[in-house]
Amino acid sequence: MTSAELATLAHLPTRFGAHGATPDNSPDEAQIAPGDIAVGVVIGRASEYFDFFVYGIASVLVFPSVFFPFVDRLQGTLYAFALFALAFVVRPLGTLIGMSLQRHFGRGAKLTAALLVLGTSTVTMALLPGFATAGGTAILLLTLCRVAQGLGLGASWDGLPSLLALNAPENKRGWYAMLGQLGAPLGFLISCGVFAYLWGNLSETDFLDWGWRFPFFAAFAINVVALFARLRLVVTHEYERQLEEAELEPCDVRELVSQQGSNVLVGAFAPLASYALFHLVTVFPLSWVMIYSQQEIGQFMSVELLGAVLAAVAMPLSGLLADRIGRRSTLGALAVAIGLFSLATPWLLGGTDFRQDLFILIGFVLLGLSYGQSAGSVSSNFESRFRYTGAALSSDLAWLVGAAFAPLVALGLSAQFGLVAVSMYLLSGALVTLVALRTNKVLSMRD
Repeated sequence: MTSAELATLAHLPTRFGAHGATPDNSPDEAQIAPGDIAVGVVIGRASEYFDFFVYGIASVLVFPSVFFPFVDRLQGTLYAFALFALAFVVRPLGTLIGMSLQRHFGRGAKLTAALLVLGTSTVTMALLPGFATAGGTAILLLTLCRVAQGLGLGASWDGLPSLLALNAPENKRGWYAMLGQLGAPLGFLISCGVFAYLWGNLSETDFLDWGWRFPFFAAFAINVVALFARLRLVVTHEYERQLEEAELEPCDVRELVSQQGSNVLVGAFAPLASYALFHLVTVFPLSWVMIYSQQEIGQFMSVELLGAVLAAVAMPLSGLLADRIGRRSTLGALAVAIGLFSLATPWLLGGTDFRQDLFILIGFVLLGLSYGQSAGSVSSNFESRFRYTGAALSSDLAWLVGAAFAPLVALGLSAQFGLVAVSMYLLSGALVTLVALRTNKVLSMRD
């Protein structure tokens, strides 16, 4: 290139600057790229899922022996699963508390406090004495920590998924909706991998004495990293400006319920099949194999790790599928697939080691495809000023109805009536999803 050409290029106007800024816009008008938002969403969600999966896995491998040694293995696991559900029960309350904190102190302070509560409650579990040392006090402390986890998770809603959806290109909304969901398989992959390593390399005595505590300590460090990744976006002027323009701010809950309560309910039930499947392929099978199967736990956990990888691979496919046929059609088709899969549950999970492994691998693929499009599946129904709070509460209720009691109900019913009860439970979730999606379509046409 000649010097004359270089001189000409030097005087050409620069089209794009950092984050999409242009010379016609001041730096304050710069736009946050969807890719930047997606990174914050993935890191934040992965840390939250890590905390919850660490507790879920410990509910099977650790808590029956450490906190409930006075009952048999089945009953101890059921007690642990009952505590597991508590976090999802209080999560909507955490969301409302977080909204109040945000109004008074700002989004950044709210998010910092929420993740501090979530991380502190998780790491505190690593310091708890067992029942043999503290008796019922140990169970009470574990319960309080679990409740604090739920409150912290609810309060940590930052609006990033909604902002990501609003910034996504028109023909790639399914793809960008999927990105935030990648935190689920990543969180499970890390937590299950840590537990699998400890289980395979420590004696049973060492594992139950101190080994199980390490993942809970690691959760705090992961939360610190996630906090900075999310605050990097949350406290920037560009982010706040975009939230204000999109009206992604807390609204009055009573007004939300009175004017768009039907959308909250539909949003809670539309992804029910995926949310029910969520814990029925991650936490519940581990408890079933632990109690009723002869398969070695370390081997089974390695299959679950492979399943998590398959789920992570399937999620991008869900984005491509949703952009081609629509998110509602994608969720409906996958609800049908989950219903068919539920019918094979007794034959797969109640069979040989190979069939149990097949249940996990198929289940994780279906989970990746369905869960990739489950978040905010009907959030577009909300008016702009209700979307921030409506999306948060819809998600909280979806977790409560679909996933909170899934391990407890599945294990309790299967112990009494066999695995066919799990089939009926999962099939009912698929049917509810289809009804909710149909209702959503009717409401959309009416509006």
